[in-house]
Amino acid sequence: MGTGIATTGKFPLSHHFTNVEQQVESNKFGMWLFLATEVLIFGGLFCAYIVYRYLHPEIFVDAHHFLDKKMGLINTIVLLTSSLTVALAIRAAQTNEQKWIKIHLVTTIICAGIFMCIKYMEYSHKFHVGLLPGEYFRAASEQFREPHNVQIFFGIYFLMTGLHGIHVVIGMVLLSVMLVKASKGKFGPHYYGPLELSGLYWHLVDLIWIFLFPLLYLIH
Repeated sequence: MGTGIATTGKFPLSHHFTNVEQQVESNKFGMWLFLATEVLIFGGLFCAYIVYRYLHPEIFVDAHHFLDKKMGLINTIVLLTSSLTVALAIRAAQTNEQKWIKIHLVTTIICAGIFMCIKYMEYSHKFHVGLLPGEYFRAASEQFREPHNVQIFFGIYFLMTGLHGIHVVIGMVLLSVMLVKASKGKFGPHYYGPLELSGLYWHLVDLIWIFLFPLLYLIH
């Protein structure tokens, strides 16, 4: 058994709420609004992707061969696993399994770290061979016989995956905070709201990658 809120059942009610139910619903509504803004941000990038791919389909078909599909697939599996473990952490809080809350959170953070390490290796290779966006593109021209202007693809690639990577790092920080709270026995059947909201954020991060992987790595 844990300590604190997990065992006493005390719910920390903020002064500007009249009851626990109102606070819980307000917190969830606020998180869903935030997630909607995140969808709008990435939605704009997806629209840019659609426009450029429609105008220059040959560029995307040619350039995507320089992405490592195996690394992309591994990262997809890693993030899907992390979505499962964060859901299991929330379930463990609901059933007051204090040890498993921490185990599942640690596993989720490790998966996120693996994702970022693989992405670092991908980025490092592209920087080394000059597969960079815009005027920074330095790859040998003989690599790309036709079409030209493939730096357009890499501009979109770095913008979309870079922004997603920032969200992964933010998620790692957020989940680390949840782990610290879980280590203090803050979560239990009567109080797991912050953990649940963090899980919602992490599921969105994973969902965005599910779209990015086929759009960037599996072009036909």
